[in-house]
Amino acid sequence: MSFVGGGSDLPAYYEQFGGAVVSTAIDKYVFVTINKKFDDAIRLSYSKTETVQRVGEIEHSLVRAALTLAGISGGVEITTIADIPASGTGLGSSSSFTVGLLHALYAYKGQYVGAEQLADESCKIEIDICGAPIGKQDQYAAAYGGFNLIKFHPDGTVEVKPLICSAKTTKRLEENILMLYTGRTRSANHILAEQSALCASSTKTQEVMHKMVAQTTHFTQALQRGECDTVGEILHEAWLLKRSLTSGISDSSIDDWYAQGRKAGAVGGKILGAGAGGFLMFYAPKERHPAIIQALPKLRAVPVKFEYSGSNVVFYTP
Repeated sequence: MSFVGGGSDLPAYYEQFGGAVVSTAIDKYVFVTINKKFDDAIRLSYSKTETVQRVGEIEHSLVRAALTLAGISGGVEITTIADIPASGTGLGSSSSFTVGLLHALYAYKGQYVGAEQLADESCKIEIDICGAPIGKQDQYAAAYGGFNLIKFHPDGTVEVKPLICSAKTTKRLEENILMLYTGRTRSANHILAEQSALCASSTKTQEVMHKMVAQTTHFTQALQRGECDTVGEILHEAWLLKRSLTSGISDSSIDDWYAQGRKAGAVGGKILGAGAGGFLMFYAPKERHPAIIQALPKLRAVPVKFEYSGSNVVFYTP
């Protein structure tokens, strides 16, 4: 769940100016299992089932790339399940899957890998090998877990700094977050591709992005002071900036839902991910949540908590 700074993790921006986001991992998971197969074939089970003889025959590009990178040529069965199975929800599902898959593959080989390697190699798979026009924040959020300020340096290095504030403040922030499913899923690729092009060429877009990156400092300082309601106000300002970047980020329905939520008591909020659908997140005093839910009957409330551990091996049999 990204709060502020989203989009500055795109190479078109951070390679020029450096980027930063504030985000937290949440308690919604992708589970990946891997087991030795009785023969040398490869069987995959996700939203569809594949049985192939060679890695190069795999349709699922992320699995194909991960097996190649991990040096596994066959004789395995891989299955995945997810708490929120739909893709295109703005919660970083593909990156969580890639991080978890790599972690499982290395564990299968009896190799330990840390969060930095998992995140870095997941970026390599998604961005460099598979050509997705996405940023780096989701991979690092999934690998590290926790509530972090993540900085993206022009040389391509990434710095993950845990956001330190009082437990009381974190708990209040968590309790005041309301996450609503819009019922829409979408591919973010065209939105991110357009945003990347504008980051590279438009001075106006770059100025907006500079303001969004500066908000990571304001957000962090507000939390450290224990000012959760200020965080809500920053989220509102960030949403107004974000929706001005490209026309595809919002539309009349999203604008109406957001306005209704604010009218019912939300201080601020945003569409999670690149925009256009997925989950709508509000910051609102928890006593106002029932009124917001009642004001938006077409949207489905999904309880969520912050998650402080990143990708981990749940069960391992050597």
